[in-house]
Amino acid sequence: MRTELVSRPGDPARPNEDFASVGLPACGQGGSLVVLDGVTPPRDGAGCLHSVHWYTARLGGALTELTVSLPDVPLSDALARAIARTAEAHGETCDLSHPRTPQATVVLARWSRETVEYLVLSDSTLLVESPDGLVTPCLDDRLARLPRATLATDALVDATVRNKEGGFFTAAAEPSVAERAVTGVLPRGQVRALAALTDGATRWTETFREGDWTDLFTFVRKKGVEALVDRVRALEAADREERTYLGRSKTHDDATAVYAEL
Repeated sequence: MRTELVSRPGDPARPNEDFASVGLPACGQGGSLVVLDGVTPPRDGAGCLHSVHWYTARLGGALTELTVSLPDVPLSDALARAIARTAEAHGETCDLSHPRTPQATVVLARWSRETVEYLVLSDSTLLVESPDGLVTPCLDDRLARLPRATLATDALVDATVRNKEGGFFTAAAEPSVAERAVTGVLPRGQVRALAALTDGATRWTETFREGDWTDLFTFVRKKGVEALVDRVRALEAADREERTYLGRSKTHDDATAVYAEL
């Protein structure tokens, strides 16, 4: 088995709000990966004493433990338990009902001798490669399908579509959101490798159009996850002034990628 992991902040002066891990059980059979992309709150706060990176570290740590220690518990249940555990850690001091209480996108994958399970919540990405080289993206595209007018301001997003029916969902403080995730189970023999990426890394495809998902996967297989993020950073820097691709987006975003050959 081969795994690679990179997680790099968009701004070296700010903490990285992403989280990534690969968990391997002591028995040596199977494993899991966890990738979270913390949601940066607006400047007027989020009703919480804790930072986003505190939240992603807590949630990611819980998910790493639960996906390995409870192999028979579905990933959606593991996510619900991890959200509940994290909420309990700051429920007495913070307003967990605030629409911008610390939250994150989620990608989970877990493999055994028989199956590969996956879960995707919001706009991070899981790519699955089959033995014949076919690459299939596992996506939760609800945010991408929303009319741009509904995303015009933070206040409008929070009031109308964030963690609301007909909008999009992230892992925050409500365990039941785990039921909204995109999930699936594949036979182990149909999966050769996985790549999990936050949207700071998928800019390679989604923003700069360097290639499609298969091209991105091939790039990672040949050159590695560090090279992927290096290329994204170079493309971002080249577009810093003209903003042909980035538009209103921040120049650099936290970028995380995990690659696992099974």
